[in-house]
Amino acid sequence: MIRVLLADDETLIRDAVATLLGLEEDIEVVAVASSGTEAIAACERVRPDVAVLDLQMPGADGIEVAQAIAPTVPDCAVVIVTSHGRPGYLKRALTVGVRGFLPKTASAAVLASVVRQVRDGGRYVDPELAADAIAAGESPLTPREADVLELAAEGAPVEEIARRAALAPGTVRNYLSSAVAKLGASNRHEAARLARARGWL
Repeated sequence: MIRVLLADDETLIRDAVATLLGLEEDIEVVAVASSGTEAIAACERVRPDVAVLDLQMPGADGIEVAQAIAPTVPDCAVVIVTSHGRPGYLKRALTVGVRGFLPKTASAAVLASVVRQVRDGGRYVDPELAADAIAAGESPLTPREADVLELAAEGAPVEEIARRAALAPGTVRNYLSSAVAKLGASNRHEAARLARARGWL
């Protein structure tokens, strides 16, 4: 029996997926969570074979959950299910050891098959998401530029970004200017929107 933890902050979706997976003879949903924080605690408590995680949840996103449980529950294979199939997310997920990545439009049969595949040591990435990731290429932003741009996306002024990032205001302006130029944007807000759309933030 494959023991599965299921985490999604949308109750209707979480319950529906739990019911559908429960119909499979070889899969048992042993825990559910409605946030990333709950998912980490439940994973460490029940030690499932597979964790099926929504990408965007309160507390911690699916990638952060995968990263958090890797050292404490190393035998748990992680599958991320998302309605936000942006290329940068897929690359981040694979970097932290996620074994499955598929859209929420996938059928229950596909999800069950992926659960079996990753439990047996395999990997599964939705072909369309993989093609989009390859087409998008690598992020041109340095980690520091991405950090500063993410703070700018929240609408923070330069002085606040400088304080939160522990940088001088002039350095923040340089990073923002560089990010805007690299993304071919007209201002930092457009740059943040473009970087977000490609999953680079």
